[in-house]
Amino acid sequence: MIPGTDAYDIDIEVSDADIERLLSVMPEDVEAASALSYCRNVFLPLTTACRYTCTYCTYYDPPGQAELMDREEIRETCRRGADAGCTEALFTFGDDPDDRYTAIHDTLAEWGHDSIHEYLREACEIALEEGLLPHANPGDQTREQMAHVADLNASMGVMLETTTEVQAHGGPRAKNPGQRLNTLRVAGELGVPFTTGILVGIGEDWHHRAESLLAIREMHERYGHIQEVIVQPVVENERWQGGSPDLATMRRVTAMARAALPEEVSVQVPPNLAPARDLTDCGIDDLGGVSPVTVDHINPEYEWPALQELTAVADAAEVPLTERLPVYDRFVDDGWLSEPIEAALEAENDAGERFRSILDRGVNPASV
Repeated sequence: MIPGTDAYDIDIEVSDADIERLLSVMPEDVEAASALSYCRNVFLPLTTACRYTCTYCTYYDPPGQAELMDREEIRETCRRGADAGCTEALFTFGDDPDDRYTAIHDTLAEWGHDSIHEYLREACEIALEEGLLPHANPGDQTREQMAHVADLNASMGVMLETTTEVQAHGGPRAKNPGQRLNTLRVAGELGVPFTTGILVGIGEDWHHRAESLLAIREMHERYGHIQEVIVQPVVENERWQGGSPDLATMRRVTAMARAALPEEVSVQVPPNLAPARDLTDCGIDDLGGVSPVTVDHINPEYEWPALQELTAVADAAEVPLTERLPVYDRFVDDGWLSEPIEAALEAENDAGERFRSILDRGVNPASV
């Protein structure tokens, strides 16, 4: 049984036979995608407070040092992103700040909010006003928390990371696989287009990698809401000196992801963290969100590639590269989106025209 699933009443079973079949998959067993896509975004770290203390993460700051973006910073960053042609406002923050972060709670109260999710809702409103589509990735969420912000997001996400307990998740404050799967389930029940993924190299083994991918598949089969799965290697940084997975590992696990998931679910690798050029024949079809404006605040030591570099990856694979929105086309076509997001897509302004242009044909970065 996946740890923590009983606490959240999650009925999910991954058979040993399915795991063994997936473990037999190698890169030569999957087909390369016929195209690659990417999304242009701005990265907004709403707060660096987090109740977890994962040993590979440089994103969180301890109490007394954690920051909270103010409204002016959010608006200015979104405005710069829109001016640069971005379509996505990627909101991240550590999982709910707990009672150690008194200063964060005090600041939220001063700004008129009882919780970080209430502030996230205001931040999403600012992004929409400035011509960007919000995509919030705020970690584990209860049904009430997600429902409070879902209608102002084109899509949302959380990394499953792994279905096993690992030392890298940090003792008594560790992430719980069952809680992560519950967030995926909540998103499915609320009809939220969702991004998730696995983190490779944090102490899991091959069995757990296969199990994680198959658990994601089962959640998608129930609700149809998973739009993409990220295969992300852990990388060296000031807190993590435990090494990164080698190329052979990344090629195999990426191929396993492609084999495990339905065709409509994209397989993504982050091009600033993974050797994307060496993985295009392993079934990836997306290069994720990249920003011409902001750094990767979760992995600040690893710069986003320039859009021309993404073109070079696609050219090496001899496939076209197209720009996409933070919500995949099929969810737009099939009526998944809320009225505020539909209104943003159809707005008679530059942002609306930009969104429709991307939906209609995609945009090659070499042409803009």
